[in-house]
Amino acid sequence: MAVVSTTSYSLIPLRDVVVFPQMVQALFVSRPKSIAALEQALLRDDRLVVLVAQKDPECENPKEDDIYQLGTLAEVMQMLKLPDGTVKALVEGSSRVLLDKIIDEADHFSAIVTPQDETTLEDESTKTLVRVAVEKFEQYVKTTKKINPESLLAVSGIAQPGRLADIIATYLGLDLAERQKCLEIIDAIERLEYVSQLLSRELEFAELEQQIHDRVRFNLEKTQREYYLREKIRIIQDELSAEGEAQGEIAEYKVKIAKAKIAGTALEKATKELSRLEKMMPQSAEAAVIRTYLDTLISLPWAKRSRELIDLDTADEILEEDHYGLGKVKERILEYLAVRKLSRQPQGTILCLVGPPGVGKTSLVKSIARAMNRKFSRISLGGVSDEAEIRGHRRTYIGAMPGRIIQSIKQAGTKNPVILLDEVEKMSRSYQGDPTAAMLEVLDPDQNDDFTDHYLDAPFSLREVMFVATANSLDHVPRPLHDRLEVIHISGYTEEEKVAIAENHVIPKTLERHGLNAKQLKIPEACLRKIIQEYTREAGVRGLERCIATIARKAATQIVKNKNATVKLVPNLVPQFLGPPKIVRENEVRGPQVGIVTGLAWTETGGETLSVEVNIMPGKGKLQLTGQLGDVMKESAHAAFSYVRSHAEKLGLEPGFYDNIDIHIHIPEGAIPKDGPSAGIALATALLSAVSKRPVRASLAMTGEITLRGRVLPIGGLKEKVLAALRQGVKTVVFPRANEKDLQEIPKYVQERIELIPVAHLDEVLKIAFKEKAKKT
Repeated sequence: MAVVSTTSYSLIPLRDVVVFPQMVQALFVSRPKSIAALEQALLRDDRLVVLVAQKDPECENPKEDDIYQLGTLAEVMQMLKLPDGTVKALVEGSSRVLLDKIIDEADHFSAIVTPQDETTLEDESTKTLVRVAVEKFEQYVKTTKKINPESLLAVSGIAQPGRLADIIATYLGLDLAERQKCLEIIDAIERLEYVSQLLSRELEFAELEQQIHDRVRFNLEKTQREYYLREKIRIIQDELSAEGEAQGEIAEYKVKIAKAKIAGTALEKATKELSRLEKMMPQSAEAAVIRTYLDTLISLPWAKRSRELIDLDTADEILEEDHYGLGKVKERILEYLAVRKLSRQPQGTILCLVGPPGVGKTSLVKSIARAMNRKFSRISLGGVSDEAEIRGHRRTYIGAMPGRIIQSIKQAGTKNPVILLDEVEKMSRSYQGDPTAAMLEVLDPDQNDDFTDHYLDAPFSLREVMFVATANSLDHVPRPLHDRLEVIHISGYTEEEKVAIAENHVIPKTLERHGLNAKQLKIPEACLRKIIQEYTREAGVRGLERCIATIARKAATQIVKNKNATVKLVPNLVPQFLGPPKIVRENEVRGPQVGIVTGLAWTETGGETLSVEVNIMPGKGKLQLTGQLGDVMKESAHAAFSYVRSHAEKLGLEPGFYDNIDIHIHIPEGAIPKDGPSAGIALATALLSAVSKRPVRASLAMTGEITLRGRVLPIGGLKEKVLAALRQGVKTVVFPRANEKDLQEIPKYVQERIELIPVAHLDEVLKIAFKEKAKKT
């Protein structure tokens, strides 16, 4: 291939690549100037380009000083553009060239070069040098085993020293400077001598590496051999002593089974599994499973029970000591204990304490256990959706264990504990079974005498276990399970009860927990009432406990920092400890307004107040309901609308008042679903107020279901609703006359602080709502 001296070619700087003459090399080009140089080379008839290495491979935009002065003139054989924008080029080196001048074009580099013709002196010494180099390379390939043996065929057939040096240099793992120096040596004999020196060095390194590898392999084989022999000796010794140890283990299990007083089917199972264990290898996985099963059987209280002591006076003292108020609940618990003492037989009914969170359901069950001198255990059923959680897992599964019932009895250590089934309504059915169905057998005294856990695979009597369930609501409890429960409703606490609970229980426990005493932190009653009214809105006392704990922490910090002897809280300082008030009483803020009525609702967390708002606008008689209302509440709204329409003249309205208006009924807090019939009279009152533009008393709240004839039907949860109204600052509550019987559940001091007016018809409600005075019950 003819090369003209001192000719200009496009130039590509290479990073960590040296292309030798007569060598085919694949290049991956990504820099725009280098791609442009390739494209310029393809426009030439000879397709030649100058390839020269950069001194620093990391340099992204090399200058003339960053490039070596001697490179290779190469022909571009093929160019392919890849999807990521990179170009793959196949080039073949032609000759060494010296860069006379580098020109930085607009989009690529070019260079004026002078070809460098190598000099070669052919004699016997040259042939000897070639032969020695080929032999060294052959030895290098055999030692390293990193180069394809077929490369020896290509090298052994080359007689030209210059070309041989270039080929060997490409196979050796040389750094950039050594490859560049090999390229820059023009004399072929001198270049081959230099490559031979490098080859000798690499061969020494390869032989040393091979020696180290052989030594490591020898040591490893020796270590493995020694380990094998030692392990064999250990196993032989274990076999010689295993029989004695196994017999000792079997004897120990027999003694434990006898002490546990296991009988019946369980004893047969234990004997059978012990016999299997005796025939097994002690180290086998199945032996470990059998040991776990036997340990579980032995740890159960087959005959161990607490000595039951039922003394009603003592039980009454314990209940009074642990809980304030809850008179009817305590009375029912004492009745249950009295019947149990007389009958000495397990009762068919299971107590179920139903009430909002924080009213003391769990602590009541603990008090029952203490009053009966029994052990206490708690099972949380919230979120349980697998039947195996109750009945246990079969031993065929890896990691199998008994169900929660058996585990609780094992934890209690007696056959007759008091077991709390907490949040029984939060169990759910899934593809893994229905845990509520499994609970039916647990709670049925006619069936639980031989309750069979899947893991034990033997009956265990639950007849002496006293189960007490708790729930926030019974709406989601299946009917068969509901029938087995004797429900005791626990209402929320009044403000006076919360103050008493805080003074007698919460504050002493909180002070002790925070390392304080009654002299160091004083929280007077006025502060407690402010906290209850402005920082908590709940049926129980958990929020109150958290507020008092926050005050105790801040007081402890002040005492430690300032070394104050005491911290006495006053109402004005409460925001400094708890921040700004979180509860705003709407009825104290707003006065009488048109189209706004306060209704009363019952939730799982206690009573709540809700505002019913009605707007009137021009339209065609359309009734719109918003606020995420349920179907029952929507039907109540339509019933109220129908009553107002049908009694328009009686209520002082035009007969066709709705023809030219649209009515929008909204209950705020739209993110919370609302349902139930008890807002009927509130909806009707708000509707009439908006249509007639008459304001409704702001300090009034009402609850009751309405019929199309205007009758007010009874509702549930009257006590909780009245307490919610009292918390919100309501002065008067209108309720169905049919609920007068429920007034006995409301404490006298609550009835003295709020006006309770029974009604039987909507006409009575409207008279009260649009007048300032009303008859008090």
